[in-house]
Amino acid sequence: MTATPHLVALDVDGTTINHAGEMSSVVHAAVRAAVDAGHHVTIATGRSIVATMPILAELGIETGYAVCSNGAVTLRLDPALERGYEVTEAVTFDPAPALNLLREAWPDSVVAVEDLGVGFKVSAPFPEGELGGDQVVVPWAELVAEPVTRVTFRDPAGTAQDFMDLAERIGLHGVNYAVGFTAWLDINPEGVSKGSALELVRRHLGVEPAHTVAVGDQRNDLEMLHWAARGVAMGNAPDEVKAAADETTLDVDDDGLVPVLQSLL
Repeated sequence: MTATPHLVALDVDGTTINHAGEMSSVVHAAVRAAVDAGHHVTIATGRSIVATMPILAELGIETGYAVCSNGAVTLRLDPALERGYEVTEAVTFDPAPALNLLREAWPDSVVAVEDLGVGFKVSAPFPEGELGGDQVVVPWAELVAEPVTRVTFRDPAGTAQDFMDLAERIGLHGVNYAVGFTAWLDINPEGVSKGSALELVRRHLGVEPAHTVAVGDQRNDLEMLHWAARGVAMGNAPDEVKAAADETTLDVDDDGLVPVLQSLL
């Protein structure tokens, strides 16, 4: 190791893997080189635990930390543990106020609430491949009955702009939310984001704030990009995400993550 170890936070979808769900060999090699050089490569994703673990396995990351559910869940990775991880932080909130507002404004949507480490309880099945883990269809009363780490509100027929307009129109208070690149709205506890979770990870690892890097491509990465000393937006990111970043790299289809990681070696 010749460089100072950095905390390197990587988004998954649209950053580490492309929109077809594939990780290129050069991205894989660049991540492995960063890990082998001693950097604390930390996956920070909106994915659930169940959907994150295969990415970690593919990258061969078995130790350190991972941030899931847009910051609501933090894992400590350890191959000696039964599942290869333990949950060190799980922040929950009451989903009922936000979900009831959204249901009234957009009754045709489908809703998922995270069942930690298992999958999701859903109002109706989501499109295949969009949620990791088990999907169990339950009545609305069960969806809003207990505190959860994350809620996903989805309409495959809508657009991202539709959902941004919806969130602004109805007002969502007491929660943190982010609209995806399609009509996909993630809702988390107020004050919780990838950035807030990564700050706790940084302190656990003893990394100086100046030695933090984050790479992402969507609105749920905004806080993370602000948090990092070096925030990098992917070339496929929306303009508002690029504006929040310190720099912009290439598109995910052009392996934009690679030059960022190579610059740390």
